[in-house]
Amino acid sequence: MKNLSPNKNTKIMVGLSGGVDSSVATLLLLEQGYEVETLFMKNWEEDDTDGICTAEQDLSDAQKVADRLGVKLHTINFSADYWDDVFDHFLKEHKKGRTPNPDVLCNQKIKFKVFLEHALSLGADQIATGHYARIHQDKGVYQLQTGLDDNKDQSYFLHLLNQYQLSKSLFPLGEINKDEVRKIATENSFVTADKKDSTGICFIGERNFSEFLQTYLPKQQGNIVDQDGQFIKHHEGLAFYTIGQRKGLEIGGGFGASGEPWFVADKRIDSNELVVVQGDHPLLYQKTLNASNPHWIANPPTLPLACTAKIRYRQHSQPCTIEKHGDGQITVVFDQAQRAITPGQSVVFYNDDICLGGAIIESRN
Repeated sequence: MKNLSPNKNTKIMVGLSGGVDSSVATLLLLEQGYEVETLFMKNWEEDDTDGICTAEQDLSDAQKVADRLGVKLHTINFSADYWDDVFDHFLKEHKKGRTPNPDVLCNQKIKFKVFLEHALSLGADQIATGHYARIHQDKGVYQLQTGLDDNKDQSYFLHLLNQYQLSKSLFPLGEINKDEVRKIATENSFVTADKKDSTGICFIGERNFSEFLQTYLPKQQGNIVDQDGQFIKHHEGLAFYTIGQRKGLEIGGGFGASGEPWFVADKRIDSNELVVVQGDHPLLYQKTLNASNPHWIANPPTLPLACTAKIRYRQHSQPCTIEKHGDGQITVVFDQAQRAITPGQSVVFYNDDICLGGAIIESRN
């Protein structure tokens, strides 16, 4: 491997998850001449009886990659931090009938705070992860840019990062696409080369979401109604549904005038009613949302601001205007109505390929 002089005295701690992305990120940094060590984070205390315990396998895979590359692997348990800073908030939001995004908070509070602080305490100069995004510095200001692989760009999940966190971070995969990552992993005989991408809740993994939540939140039965208020069936709690949801409603034939599928259009918190509609119904679309706690990665922009925004991961950025709406509040007006705007989720703003920041969706109209 080349040992490039500009990087040889810079120590990077890579968050090695046991997946293909962080494996290749580690290799690329070694090839660029950095001094590299790795760290495996355990952030969820799993119940081994539920058949979903993956941390042990992930750690084994991470160790095999570290051994193959000849780098040290540290291990750390951040489960208490994850519960206090991410999961507790996640549960409180669901209890209010909202739909939070734990991956966004996990990046801000765990991967780029607790992990960063621990890595620095171990002598690292910076950290690196396998995220598909880029960091650009312009006159001392750090910008978060989208990854070049549009299908894998993860800037949406990173929009809460600040200047300090970006200054201490590297994203080695930002300039390449997933197919190339798989190819590199295969060429280097990584055990992770064909490993399935992780999905589901950050660090918790793939589960039956409703059943998982019901182990932490009480059921609160209410009515499922159509747009006219006609009773259809009972639900077990608004916390277990999200706007735009189709799967899991279990509304069979005999309801509605067509055979089109049913979708969640609204959650009426006061009356504990879940409103569902059939097909691509107008109630699923709104042009305007109100959001709170706006976070700007660089300098706050002057409002109103014309830009683009995403209301969910992998959505194509949509033209909009951001307007001020009182202290700590903004209003976002889209050029075109958006489907399934969801309170609790993040709206993330862009100027071309630069992620400006984002805010938490409070309401839509």
